[in-house]
Amino acid sequence: MSYAVVLSRANQGLDAPLVRVEVHLSNGLPAFTVVGMPETAVRESKDRVRSALLNSHFEFPDRRITVNLAPADLPKGGGRFDLPIALGILCASGQLPQGTLLDSECVGELALDGTLRSVRGTVTAAMAASQNKRRIVLSLESASLCKAVPHSRLVYAADLLSLCAILRGRAPLPDAQTTSQTVETVGADMAEVNGQLVPKRALEIAASGGHNLLLSGPPGTGKSLLANCLPGILPPPDDSEWLTVCALYDIQGKTHRKRQRAFRAPHHSASAAALVGGGSIPAPGEISLAHGGVLFLDELPEFSRHTLDMLREPLETGEIRLARATCSIRYPARFQLIAAMNPCPCGYAGDGQKPCKCGAAQRLSYGARVSGPLLDRMDLQVRVNRENAEDLFAPHRNESSATVQKRVVQSRKRQYLRQGKCNAMLKGSELLEKCACGPQERQLIQRSAKQLDLSARAIHRLLRVARSVADLRKEESVTTAAVKEALAYRDTVNQE
Repeated sequence: MSYAVVLSRANQGLDAPLVRVEVHLSNGLPAFTVVGMPETAVRESKDRVRSALLNSHFEFPDRRITVNLAPADLPKGGGRFDLPIALGILCASGQLPQGTLLDSECVGELALDGTLRSVRGTVTAAMAASQNKRRIVLSLESASLCKAVPHSRLVYAADLLSLCAILRGRAPLPDAQTTSQTVETVGADMAEVNGQLVPKRALEIAASGGHNLLLSGPPGTGKSLLANCLPGILPPPDDSEWLTVCALYDIQGKTHRKRQRAFRAPHHSASAAALVGGGSIPAPGEISLAHGGVLFLDELPEFSRHTLDMLREPLETGEIRLARATCSIRYPARFQLIAAMNPCPCGYAGDGQKPCKCGAAQRLSYGARVSGPLLDRMDLQVRVNRENAEDLFAPHRNESSATVQKRVVQSRKRQYLRQGKCNAMLKGSELLEKCACGPQERQLIQRSAKQLDLSARAIHRLLRVARSVADLRKEESVTTAAVKEALAYRDTVNQE
């Protein structure tokens, strides 16, 4: 038979659209044509495939070869279609039985000597194949990542010749390194932070409910150290979160083997595309690579205001959509934003030990670099003051991150049993039911909202923080004490 169809997957963010690789051999002058909206790397696959087949001791058909990548209106890029094209030629020419590729999808790049190479987006392809109850054929290098995909059926090898022997049942699968399933913590330990009881309490509340946190204070007070402690007190990632992060890193051509919460800390010179994602072929940015973990922005006012304002929608929706002329790609971006800033250009406004050298106009201009709507999305705003030198050298018995994490995990369990999500993800319609409070607490919130001029969004976030405080205290309803503690973490920056 001179016709064969091999299934494959394109790469469009976390989506992996199905592609039918149709190969037809016909009489006529020898030629090799690839159609179906192929990009440059795909058009060049004919040279790689020809050399790989010959160097793998297969016969390259001396006929007219036409390869159609369907659907024709879907852009196809990269070297991921090398393997399905090569297998399609082998099936169409009778060198490989077509029954060997039934219920299979193939993804992989070929070297000139027939070696199979990994490609970006293999994890998403394996996830899609698993959902459709098909096995996936790929390289040995990619198999170590894709083994973590639930219910996946993998066929893999180091080269094309070995792969064909495995498909025919003449050779066993080789050993593939399995990605580590051990939960590992990153960042600093809470025991390293001396003093700073209020910021450490705010950090625990932020970890408990998944809230955003802004740390403000003079230089050298430990804001960056506190932010680095947050990943260590967060609950370990579940299978879905970890697999999504692995897929995002795989799209960028990176490997994320350690099972841990992401912690991304881009420099303040990062562009908008680096932060939220972009490019002619949209790639995930820092906010997506921080999915399920922490995005730390140090020296917040030094970031471009335009760049910071692009975070407002992802903070609300938990995803980012990148639209281009040929496609629209969605990336998840459910992260915790931890930001640190100085109160003024010199950094010492409000410091009791060192005088501020900035004028009022300079302080106002510096604070205006961060927009009000973005500050409104910071659930907790905490002032980090200078510790006395005597206290720094005194012996301390600080709680470790492991101790704090136990309380955070128990608090998260209560939240998921009650509402199936963490408190920061509660919608406005769910707040009155899940954040139940009495008349006294409601009056306190109403008075405080007028005094602090809180927006409706800020009031909702106040309720979520109060709910997290109550969960840490093991209280069924939101009490007056919980509301007061939540109010203590609001509007700190504006009061400086």
